[in-house]
Amino acid sequence: MTETTRAQGPAVREEILAYYARGEEDGRLRQGSDRLEFWRTQDVLRRLLPDAPAKVLDVGGGSGIHAEWLARDGYGVELVDPVPLHVEQAGRLPGVTARAGDARALPAEDASYDVVLLLGPLYHLPERADRVRALGEARRVVRPGGLVVAATINRFAGLHDMLRQELYFTDPHRALVDREMEEGRHDSEDGGHFTTAYFAQPHEAPEEFEEAALTVDGQYGLEGVAWLMGGIEDWLDDPDRREAVLVASRHIEREPTLLGTSGHLLTAGRRPR
Repeated sequence: MTETTRAQGPAVREEILAYYARGEEDGRLRQGSDRLEFWRTQDVLRRLLPDAPAKVLDVGGGSGIHAEWLARDGYGVELVDPVPLHVEQAGRLPGVTARAGDARALPAEDASYDVVLLLGPLYHLPERADRVRALGEARRVVRPGGLVVAATINRFAGLHDMLRQELYFTDPHRALVDREMEEGRHDSEDGGHFTTAYFAQPHEAPEEFEEAALTVDGQYGLEGVAWLMGGIEDWLDDPDRREAVLVASRHIEREPTLLGTSGHLLTAGRRPR
């Protein structure tokens, strides 16, 4: 079921809406090395989530890449996203209700969900106050004791990726990445294949959870070092090697000294009872 009326709230940057309106996000996690991010997110969430049929709000859930398997697992899934194309795509998925909305002003009642997922919104909120506001909204709509999980892009993801692609050896890539590491900001006018985004230090998300009055349970590095390996796509194509990669990544997912190696981190917390 799809609801297209957009809730009143803060405006989403036009360049971000335009980037996702291209429709490329639906396929990103289904191919190449990005499948590791998808499978590891699924792996971690399946260990954290309460038993189905819990009620899950997938905030900024895009085309429903995660909502799809959550509904298939028996969860009651509602998805909120500011991009009309995403709402349309997700609304066609069996068992998923999709509607327009912004992470900073959720169209939802207080304490109405068992789980709130933010697996993308914090990427595109460069200001700390906006990220805390989004986490505060998650706290508002999750029940006391309920789970909140948020994804962040690692501060060092650009550096690692540019080295892997051998682009860090040349300007302007090197200058751009060096500035991103210092400031944490990627601006759409900088070029490249992404839009306005914030790359967070590992310690930032737990601090912002606490500022939003959420109790932090843990933090998980998704890709570990595996995503930087030259043979990763071939490994993921082979079921036995894929399972070994997932196991290896799981071994180091909570090692504090290695959190900075992952491209993405998940931070999990709860609304106090």
